[in-house]
Amino acid sequence: MSKKALPLAEVLGFEAGDKRIDILRRIGAAGSISEAARGAGVSYKAAWQALETLANLAGTPLVEKAVGGSGGGGAVLTPAGQRVLLAAEELARARRQVLARLGTGEASTPGRAALSLRTSMRNQFPCTVGTIKPLQGLVRVQLLLADGGAVHARITRESVQLLGLRAGLPVLALCKATAMQVAQRIAPSSTRNVLQGVVTRASRAAAGGEVNLRLGSGVQLVGFAAAGHGLKPGHSAMAAVNEAGVVIAATG
Repeated sequence: MSKKALPLAEVLGFEAGDKRIDILRRIGAAGSISEAARGAGVSYKAAWQALETLANLAGTPLVEKAVGGSGGGGAVLTPAGQRVLLAAEELARARRQVLARLGTGEASTPGRAALSLRTSMRNQFPCTVGTIKPLQGLVRVQLLLADGGAVHARITRESVQLLGLRAGLPVLALCKATAMQVAQRIAPSSTRNVLQGVVTRASRAAAGGEVNLRLGSGVQLVGFAAAGHGLKPGHSAMAAVNEAGVVIAATG
């Protein structure tokens, strides 16, 4: 890939403080993926996942194996990897300068982060991480809503590490509207979230269609109801989404 073609904007959609960029930076300093993983507080597998994600975005490897040395080999940044780090440092420096000039605090809030988040997922709302528990080879993360309610997401251990999830961390919960089932009543399930709300808008199509629901926390959800749902604005209704269908976006 030519120097001009490296898509830095896509790669640096992550903040300079993101663990993925941190791992890349540590590899450049230590020359070792395992040492970079230990320094970043993640597993070796998670470090490789981070490098693969960045390489996919860049369209070219950012790290390559180094042969020889006292340890019998290691890892070094490719020219593309070096350029990514340089760009990350320049962006971080520019951000600090702008915030200092405008007198803006550094505190991160889920709402502000959502303004720069572009995704096809129409359901996006701020939460706070609650409990984090291993479950059947995955991790079940509790996401607390403003009204005391909660939704749960099932993600990998590596994702927990790379996102730096911990109790009390502000995050965004996201899910596709097409993955959200809306009906007058939905039976509870151990694998899906069921939320209670009030209909604010409902499709009148005979085949069913899109329904907007407002939760007690004020969060607005969009989902789909089946034919003959009978829902109208003001009606009480339920929305359900599988825990595996909830995506977590770290905002800090």
